Amino acid sequence: MYISRLALDHYRSWSQVVVDFVPGVNILVGRNGLGKTNLVEAVEVLSTGASHRTSGTLPLIERGQPTATIRANVVFDDDSSDETTYEAAIHAHGANRARINSGKSLYLRDIIGQIPSVSFTPEDQRLVAGDPGARRAMLNQAGALLEPGYSAALQQFTRIGKQRATLLKQIGANANAGVPVDAALSGLEIWTGQFIEAGMALTRMRRRVIDLLAEPFAAIYGQLASQAGAVRLTYAPSFDEVLLYDDPHPAISEHFQRIYPGEVARGVNLIGPQRDDMELELDGMAAREFASNGEMWTMALALKMALFQVVRERLGVKPIVILDDVFAQLDDNRRRQILDFAGKQDQVLVTVAAEGDVPAHRDAHLIDVAALVEPDPNERLVSELLSGLREKRNKGIEWGEEGCAAGEGDRPASEANASPALIPAAAEPAVADSPKVGRGADMEPGRAGGVVDSSAADEKPVGKDAA
Repeated sequence: MYISRLALDHYRSWSQVVVDFVPGVNILVGRNGLGKTNLVEAVEVLSTGASHRTSGTLPLIERGQPTATIRANVVFDDDSSDETTYEAAIHAHGANRARINSGKSLYLRDIIGQIPSVSFTPEDQRLVAGDPGARRAMLNQAGALLEPGYSAALQQFTRIGKQRATLLKQIGANANAGVPVDAALSGLEIWTGQFIEAGMALTRMRRRVIDLLAEPFAAIYGQLASQAGAVRLTYAPSFDEVLLYDDPHPAISEHFQRIYPGEVARGVNLIGPQRDDMELELDGMAAREFASNGEMWTMALALKMALFQVVRERLGVKPIVILDDVFAQLDDNRRRQILDFAGKQDQVLVTVAAEGDVPAHRDAHLIDVAALVEPDPNERLVSELLSGLREKRNKGIEWGEEGCAAGEGDRPASEANASPALIPAAAEPAVADSPKVGRGADMEPGRAGGVVDSSAADEKPVGKDAA
């Protein structure tokens, strides 16, 4: 499986861009700030429904635009030229939508996992040393790929959690103002029951994901570290009653009753899957406290490679591997390890600031990201004016008897001797046509070879994708 073409409209820094990829290794080269990470992040969003760089979808949309659109042509069989076109529309307001081959409108969560990918990024070390939020984000992406219905369950739990937290704030405010809270308490009981049920379902899914990852994680770490140390991955759920009882609902309800005063005082849900964590141990000790920097990097690599292995085994396809600016963070040994791993995959997308940042790969497809960027129309206008002035100076100008240029004899001397302005004050900025960038003329941003229109004006989005 590989992506043959990626088209973005109003995604982060890219107003419009089209990029062609090939099977094997693709290296996107460009200085920092050009948007190369945004390109591979779009693949991650199409694959998992989320980005490792942000917890929400609003930052994915170009400033001032209502929607960002991601389109990808995907080849699933190397022996076939048939392509499947996936489209995701990320909305600033309303539900995120998706289409397959210009078909009916779907929710984004309906296509998650159909183009599996695993990303290796500079932030991966936070999976060991960072706060629990980073580990939950990876757990959510793994769940989206490995557990059917995971994204929908996460979205439902998030919605219920927000409603319950709002009600807790309302109860606290009413109690402080001396307003009766009986009606609100009745509503809280209902929302708490729904919160427990949704939380238990999500906890069980996460436990299954951790169980799938734990054994390959330990084995891969042993290979990478040459058996120097034993690692262990375990799940630390907030609803730990799920691991202790066949029917944990009553025990969790009692827990909520005990913490009720604290929840009302703070206006937040104090327990639940939103506070889950993954625990990583090295030789029986917490890795985030005792592991060295190199050991943390090796554990992070092993965790991502374990996810790749499990996804490949469960889904029957090799995920796309994304190596986002990781080589500058790794020593030579770990560079070699990750390159050996990447070289065996169907498709690898690599981003580097300079070509020398990645070890030479003779079969790699190099993509100059700077060549994908459409020049600013005002910058082009200034460049053309400056070029015209230089050409005039080089050719020379015929001067009249009074020392002014031909045709200027009627102008005041002060104006005739003045230097010409680069941009006349009354001039309007040039307006460029919509840019057509990228390689290949058969796909343009907005339409092309099986790529569908993203407007979906006849549909009314409902809700908001939490994944």
